[in-house]
Amino acid sequence: MGKQSGLVSCLALLLAVTPAGVSAERCAVITFDHEWDGNYAANFTSQSEIPFKGLDALFTFDHPVKSVSNWGGSAEVIDDIHVRMYNDNLFVETGAYCTFGFQVSYSGDTRPEVIAIDMNGQDACDGTLSWTTTEPYINPCEETGMAPYDYPQALCMSFLFYEAQRSGVLPPDQRVKPWRWDSALNDGVDVGHDLTGGYYDAGDHVKFGFPMAVTTTVLAWGLIDFPMGYEQAGQTEYARAAVKWATDYFLKAHTAEYELYGQVGKGSDDHAFWGRPEDMYMKRPAYKINRENPGTELACETAAALAAASIVFEGIDDEYSAKLREVAKELYAFGDEHRLEYHLSITDAEAFYRSWSGYGDELLWGALWLYRATGDEAYLTKAQEAWDEFSLGEKAEQFSWDDKKPGAYALGSMVDSTNTKYAAALKEFLRHVREDSKYTPDGLVFLDVWGANRHAANVAFLALWASKYGDPADEAINLLWAVSQINYILGDTGHSFVVGFGVNPPQRPHHRSSSCPIPPDSCFLNSWGQTQPGPNPHILYGALVGGPAEDGTYEDDREDYVHNEVACDYNAAYTGALAAIIERNN
Repeated sequence: MGKQSGLVSCLALLLAVTPAGVSAERCAVITFDHEWDGNYAANFTSQSEIPFKGLDALFTFDHPVKSVSNWGGSAEVIDDIHVRMYNDNLFVETGAYCTFGFQVSYSGDTRPEVIAIDMNGQDACDGTLSWTTTEPYINPCEETGMAPYDYPQALCMSFLFYEAQRSGVLPPDQRVKPWRWDSALNDGVDVGHDLTGGYYDAGDHVKFGFPMAVTTTVLAWGLIDFPMGYEQAGQTEYARAAVKWATDYFLKAHTAEYELYGQVGKGSDDHAFWGRPEDMYMKRPAYKINRENPGTELACETAAALAAASIVFEGIDDEYSAKLREVAKELYAFGDEHRLEYHLSITDAEAFYRSWSGYGDELLWGALWLYRATGDEAYLTKAQEAWDEFSLGEKAEQFSWDDKKPGAYALGSMVDSTNTKYAAALKEFLRHVREDSKYTPDGLVFLDVWGANRHAANVAFLALWASKYGDPADEAINLLWAVSQINYILGDTGHSFVVGFGVNPPQRPHHRSSSCPIPPDSCFLNSWGQTQPGPNPHILYGALVGGPAEDGTYEDDREDYVHNEVACDYNAAYTGALAAIIERNN
């Protein structure tokens, strides 16, 4: 795997000194051009394992040199056998080629050969970078023949999408290999903590902790309440791995009892960069909440995610499960005791993931998940207090990363079944969505212009949940309505909205990583990846795109982030809905 350094400027490099006069083979990346009296010209051509902006290369010669000229930049003679080559303006992407010519002047009859090169922290001498061999990426999710849609294959592909969104050191069993490598390995360096890992949020590379936590909670929920769907599709282990990739990161981000890092990467700087995460060279600052600058939504949603995940791993890895529960308790207490909207502390998140619904729903949601995970009655009391204080039984319009109320209605109806307010609120919410909402002309419930498919899938998941665990009188209508929404997404209009799945799927999702070609072609410098009219070079299997406008129109346009972007939260409830349908079909 390539090594990510996050360089913005030239690096200081060190090499072991090779004594003058010791003969060795010329570096494989140096090609001899021509020679004249005491001079020769040569070329350097090497592939880079890391992205860099600003060349800083240290050349070691086997015999003394008088001077060296770098035709692509400047050169500095350190001593008679070591010369540094500089080019502050050179930008090289991961796996791309760096090429420049140089001239060497020397005395005597023996031509000095370049025998060692350290280029921006990597050995660039032998020219053998094994990872640069690219095998074709073949979809590992096989067709099963289920009709009318291959729900098990779609479920499998959804986890491929999450693998494509992984940040940090990728594991040996990573299936999305040819175009995704290790990345963002310096996350947290600015604050002295290891904040590597987790998920890139969407078509960009910020790690927004709030929607990542929502994603994790909902992914875990699907595993808990539709387990047979995952088992029947052979996806249980992949689902657990998807949850754990996030929870491992949350455990790292919880650096003290009253401290949680909730974002890595600055939104504006990140969004200005159209390239692969492996090629990022901008600074990626880390942002946190603490006692002095709290964030209730972030703390309580992360608590919900860890509590739900603790149920997923109970009986599988009891030590890990217990750790998740304990941290969930700490984070919920933090969010409850020190109340403040999190965007007031992590101000960079305001333009991207401000919670407009406030933090009352996270206090309710987090308490219910902690009760389910621990059985501690105190959390039911906390849930009741939040319900009353924030009037959470009032009509909700959607279930989303922002507003958890409808999810809490469902969860509360299960864990606090003697309290009928939850079941009543869930029943009314689903009726309201089915009967009072806008629809596209061809049948998609239209709850928001931004990511319409995501909102339809979210409420479809709740309807499928209610068809299994809710009022038996509504079972059939909830089931049929939910399946109609998922089938719309999978192709009922004549084309799929899931990348790589079904008939005429999207080929140009608003997604930087999959839009960038394999090196040495450029993605960032000439905006090729963003603006070229053809399909993305890599198929982002399983990603759910935003979806149609209210009039049902949709264009497969990479630059339309409202309708064609993808995001981790888009796939979360959709994934659970697929598992629920698989359960019902078997």
